[in-house]
Amino acid sequence: MGSIGSERVVVASPPRRQQLTRRVLRWVAIAVGLLLVLAAIGIAAIVRPDIPLAALMPAYGAAPSKFVEIEGMRIHYRDEGRGQPLVMLHGFGSSLFTWDRWVRRLAGTRRLIRLDLPGFGLTGPAPDGDYTAQRYVRVVAALLDSLHVERTDMAGNSMGGRTALMFALAHPERVRKLILVDAGGFAPMPPPPLFTLAQTPIVGPFVLLHITPRFVIRRNLEGVYGDPSRLTNAVVERYSAMVRRAGNRGAMLARITGPPDPNLADRLGELRLPVLIQWGQLDRWIPLSDAHGFQRGIAGAELRIYPGAGHVPMEELPDATARDANAFLGPSASGPR
Repeated sequence: MGSIGSERVVVASPPRRQQLTRRVLRWVAIAVGLLLVLAAIGIAAIVRPDIPLAALMPAYGAAPSKFVEIEGMRIHYRDEGRGQPLVMLHGFGSSLFTWDRWVRRLAGTRRLIRLDLPGFGLTGPAPDGDYTAQRYVRVVAALLDSLHVERTDMAGNSMGGRTALMFALAHPERVRKLILVDAGGFAPMPPPPLFTLAQTPIVGPFVLLHITPRFVIRRNLEGVYGDPSRLTNAVVERYSAMVRRAGNRGAMLARITGPPDPNLADRLGELRLPVLIQWGQLDRWIPLSDAHGFQRGIAGAELRIYPGAGHVPMEELPDATARDANAFLGPSASGPR
């Protein structure tokens, strides 16, 4: 007769189970703590603080830069050259430095006036938080008044193009000729990734206000250029410095999340002045179809398309764009300002 063996079952006592539970929880807490530390280190590695205006002045605010008080702000501007005046307005996230290459080519025969619009460049944030297109038109008019410029030619890129167009509609007697460079204002544009991110609750504002390391600026600019190989380290550094100017990131967020700018397609027929439209064929921000829309809507408008260029052709192809602008504007005798 065989025998049946028995198994001996050992059941852990309550104190031993509690010890195991505490040990597991301790290791979980350690793991979570390590993850939080690593996350904090990672965030700290990409967070970039604001740069005070005083720290930017030696590199970007020295002569020929000047400042003038307008609507409670110290507006940064430059006024160079001699001859027929040309006002140049920058786009979103940019500054007056976007026109540097035009200045080098045109200052010999033209008076070139450019400014940092409120919320951008060295001008910085507006105390009242007003970054509407209407405010920009008022600021440009006030600057021209302070410089005793009654009538001028005007060029604008992107947001600055919309501002120039609105200025010409509001003050037709003050604009002689108009150049629209990949301008906004014809139709609503699909929001770029930066705009979509900024409107994401909690995460979006934090990222835009604090996480703008240099590689993020470079990636954004590569999307603006038609040929990223034309993008220099100096240009990336300048854009990064201007974005991080104290208060500018908050101003950019306020503008992105604020009321939309008006579309002006229905008002183009009101323009009664010569207009040149310049457009980068590879513009990923505002489609080439808008350039053709501007041309159809503005009587007699000329259109120049630049193969291989993106949203800022005056930066990418300064020789061609400045040459075409100069020919369109016509002779400008240098002389008293």
